[in-house]
Amino acid sequence: MPAGDAPRQEIPIAKTAFVSTYAPVRCGIATFTADLALAVGDREVVALDPPERPGQYPIEVRHRIRRDVREDYLRVARALDASPIGVVSLQHEYGIWGGPDGAHVLDFVGALRTPTVATLHTVLQHPTPSQQRILTDLVKATAATIVMSTSAAELLERSYGIDPAHLEIVPHGVPDLPLVAPDTVKPQLGLAGRMVILSFGLLGPGKGYESAIAAMPAVVRADPSALYVIVGATHPEMLRREGESYRRKLQALAASLGVSDHVRFIGRFVDAVELGTWLEAADIFVTPYPNLEQIVSGTLSYAMGAGKAIVSTPYAYASERLADGRGRLVPAGSVEALADALVELARSPEWRAAYGRRAHEHSRRMLWSEVGIGYRRVFARVSRPVVAAGPVATTGPVMVPFDTMAPARV
Repeated sequence: MPAGDAPRQEIPIAKTAFVSTYAPVRCGIATFTADLALAVGDREVVALDPPERPGQYPIEVRHRIRRDVREDYLRVARALDASPIGVVSLQHEYGIWGGPDGAHVLDFVGALRTPTVATLHTVLQHPTPSQQRILTDLVKATAATIVMSTSAAELLERSYGIDPAHLEIVPHGVPDLPLVAPDTVKPQLGLAGRMVILSFGLLGPGKGYESAIAAMPAVVRADPSALYVIVGATHPEMLRREGESYRRKLQALAASLGVSDHVRFIGRFVDAVELGTWLEAADIFVTPYPNLEQIVSGTLSYAMGAGKAIVSTPYAYASERLADGRGRLVPAGSVEALADALVELARSPEWRAAYGRRAHEHSRRMLWSEVGIGYRRVFARVSRPVVAAGPVATTGPVMVPFDTMAPARV
């Protein structure tokens, strides 16, 4: 039974402290945490400060941890233990925590007496010994661990020796966007009459944008109105090291292929409202990631939530989410296969609509309102004595169910 269908009653929910990067830091995990904290309810935030000081935090940020200062982790752990916090929700990705491979996360959870729930944003198929030890020790030190896909849970059991009873599956949340005809939205962005292919996210190597740009000559021959839009600022770490050299490299590639007029960069961080407009205006969404280990993708989740026809390489998360006709999978690194899929969809509004409807229907289980219920159920089970209350579903398994729990199909 989906969590949203279960009977709801008042269940005591302890106040939650979310430990993560946080706005005004501009990264996917910071955005995820802000949305999750809002969906869960009674909360405060512990912000993980990157080396560059991010500026003024919103009022819910009660503590700050400087990423590379070990004493900050111990100080904040003591402060949380002395507060009326009932559970700590910790976001894990190696790069946002200090120490070698983010090892300071173990200092933090080791010092905490408050029950902790970790959400894993990265699970590597081929970790280094240090990465494997840190993730394994983190899971063992927490009261529960949340992953966002069946493939992530299976990988943790198979390659890390994690007891599946310790794992919960709750999907990546998405905003509640309606299904709309892209042509009705395009004029707002100056895109009337264009066939719009979209990618978004922080710009940096490893996302396969080169392949998508290389596919554009074939797409343009099939549809001269085609426009590939890449929305997003350059990743802060890359910007600090190399400036905008990577963006210029992609622009030079488009120029060398004669498609500069068919590739557009929106080189800034867009807010949720503007991002929703770009998604609604897109005819096709593409995630051409070459890294097939990727275990979660917020961008693909959001595209499903907007009901887009999606073309993707078969990385783990995409293979699971786009199964059963919810999108098109193409081999990683094959420009020809990617171009063929884009051309096929560009020529067929019927296929675009069919893929989009299936993706949108599946994403209703991923709405932030449903995800918030899933997290609150986990928090209610592990939290220390109650300080607040709220409505939450109480029947059924803690895991948010999917109809794709069988092994993913490519």
